[in-house]
Amino acid sequence: MGNEGVAAVEKALSLLDCFRPGAESQSLAALAQVSGMHKTTVYRLMNSLERMGYVVRLQTGNYSLGHRVLYLGKLYEQSFHLSSVVEPALHALAALTKESASYYVHENGERLCLFRVEPSEGLRETRLAGTSLPLDDTAISQVIRFWGMGEPIYDEQPALPLFTAGARDVHTAAFATPIFGAGDKFMAALSLSGPASRLSAAHSSGALDRAQLDAAADLSRRLGASASLCSRFYGV
Repeated sequence: MGNEGVAAVEKALSLLDCFRPGAESQSLAALAQVSGMHKTTVYRLMNSLERMGYVVRLQTGNYSLGHRVLYLGKLYEQSFHLSSVVEPALHALAALTKESASYYVHENGERLCLFRVEPSEGLRETRLAGTSLPLDDTAISQVIRFWGMGEPIYDEQPALPLFTAGARDVHTAAFATPIFGAGDKFMAALSLSGPASRLSAAHSSGALDRAQLDAAADLSRRLGASASLCSRFYGV
């Protein structure tokens, strides 16, 4: 497929992204305004999507999502396994940074280490997946408390990734970055942890920041977060 065909596919998919909670039905003019495309282009692409069952045109002339979207959503639900998405991302991040990579979720008022990957070499902080810890002042807990629970622990969004050293153990430190999923909703904290001396130096230099933000952006996209949120939030 040439570049023109690829561009047409991307434009059609971007029109589907215009439908969201509170905007389930869209007029041609609204779709053109939100997408930034000319009305003629929107009309042509929506006709194609309608023929394929991805949108339906209502009696009012507005468009809404069609049955094919529901079918693909149900198919995705059946085939999706969180571990198959998260664990490869953790392996890649641990291999790149030589630090322990973890995926923490909020459960029953605590932070649960759902997945964890250790680096293949070097001094590291070891923790088993399935470990639950209190929501304290660590970077991981701060991510969960601020983005996941809405606690006003910051007046404005802090720079990412968050970093704390010695918050729970004087010898250890951790970075943490929020992960988002479908509907741009908070899902988890992506963490990179290890010896305080080594990670404090990395924090000062910023040597590991981009790797974490790129990993968080890629993982969020794979979990269903919008491209616009990932671009804005992680700077990619």
